[in-house]
Amino acid sequence: MAPSNRRADDSPSPAPIYLPTPPSRDSESAVAGALAFSPDTSSARPTSTTRLGESQTTRTEFVSGLVIAAASSTLLTPQVAAARGRATLEQAYDRYVPRIIDGGAFYKNELYGAVAKGDWKAIELATQEPPKKSKSDRALADGGIARRAAMAGGFSDARVLAAMDLFASTFSESSISAKTKGMKAEVETLRTVVKSMQAAAVAAQSEGGGGLFAKKQSKSELAKEIQSLYVKGGNAYNQYCYLLNDGLPISLKKVPFL
Repeated sequence: MAPSNRRADDSPSPAPIYLPTPPSRDSESAVAGALAFSPDTSSARPTSTTRLGESQTTRTEFVSGLVIAAASSTLLTPQVAAARGRATLEQAYDRYVPRIIDGGAFYKNELYGAVAKGDWKAIELATQEPPKKSKSDRALADGGIARRAAMAGGFSDARVLAAMDLFASTFSESSISAKTKGMKAEVETLRTVVKSMQAAAVAAQSEGGGGLFAKKQSKSELAKEIQSLYVKGGNAYNQYCYLLNDGLPISLKKVPFL
């Protein structure tokens, strides 16, 4: 890049920002056995061979039939649990994944453009959280939910990260699975990135630093910081999607990478 004649405290020229690439891990070793809701039950369905009373049924045959029926019922229990698990996964997918996909599209397009141009106000708005419930909200029919939701940034915790966190929990039952832990770890990375982006955007528009920044930083320094945060967040989002997609039932569409 050619040297710039700008002073250190001026806004830098838009710098090229490269979108992170999807993870290239071995899907079999990364999260082997972590998916809780997609067991292969195609050949697990038991069939009873008991036939009671084609002629006169003896007591021994009757008791034998009860034992086999009870065993068949027991064998069916995992199938019923798996079916319920898939139904729960599908419901959670319909509820949360559209928000995750929309958040990724926003990150890749609108937020990318704001970071590339050094549009600090746009970055601030993109990562801002909705305000707390006020007295005026209580007078509204929905308690002000719609009003506050509209004020959440396009890649804020309230709009995107909360959905990512909740969907990650879907892959656990009685205990937290490795898949859920991995997905939640990426969400926590994204939370740190979003908070840091918000702080950098506010600092760039103020007279000094503050917030997460110990000292005043020039806009060029903040621009480098936020570009680094953008790539870090993009990698975390992609890794989350990688973990989400690995082992996802074929009936559900995979979440695209950035």
